[in-house]
Amino acid sequence: MTANTITGLYDTYGAAEQTVRDLKAAGISDADISLVGNRAHDATEHTSDAGTGAVTGAAVGGVAGAGVGILTGLGLLAIPGVGPVVAAGWLVATAVGAVAGIGAGAATGGLIGAMTDSGISRDHAHLYAEGIRRGGTLVTARVDDTRAASAEAIMNRHGRVDMSVLEKTYRDDGWNGFDEHAPPYTPAERLAVPFGKDKRL
Repeated sequence: MTANTITGLYDTYGAAEQTVRDLKAAGISDADISLVGNRAHDATEHTSDAGTGAVTGAAVGGVAGAGVGILTGLGLLAIPGVGPVVAAGWLVATAVGAVAGIGAGAATGGLIGAMTDSGISRDHAHLYAEGIRRGGTLVTARVDDTRAASAEAIMNRHGRVDMSVLEKTYRDDGWNGFDEHAPPYTPAERLAVPFGKDKRL
C-alpha cells in the first residue's frame, strides 16, 4: 500500500494536542505521528545549537504543561530561526538523524529536508516552518491508503489552518520563505504577533 503523509498546522497547541489524541484513538501509532510546537514558554530552555540549517539539540526531559504523554519522547529541541520547540515523533527523529548523518548545514535544513523527503512540497514545508516560528504547532501522520481519508478528517476536525489562506497572508506582508537565519521570536514577541501576521516583515 502507498504511504501517505498527512499534515496539519494549528494556531493553538491545544488543537494540535487534541488532533494527536484523535489520531491515536483511530489506531494510528505513536511511531507514525509527529508534533512540533512553539511552546518554549512552557519549558526550561536548555538547548544546544550545534549548527545552522538543521534541527539541533536533543530532548531534555519533561515539559511542564505541554501535554506530556500524548507522544512518546516529547521534549525540547532547538531549530535555527525558530528557537526552542516542543517536539516528538518520526519527523523530528528524521530531521535530527539528518544532522547526525550529514552534519549541520545540510542543504535543505533538517526540518525542511525531513518534510520534503516525506512527500510534503517545498513550498508547504517553508510555510509550516514559518508557522511554527510564529507560534503554531505542526502535526504529521504517516498512514496507508486505508487510513488517509480518516486522518484527513481528523486533521480538519480541530481547526487545521488553510495553507492557501496562510500563504496569501504571509506573502501579502512581504514574506518570501522561511529564513533559518532570522532571529527567533522571544515568548513575549510570539504573544504580541498574531499567528497569521508578522509585523516585523
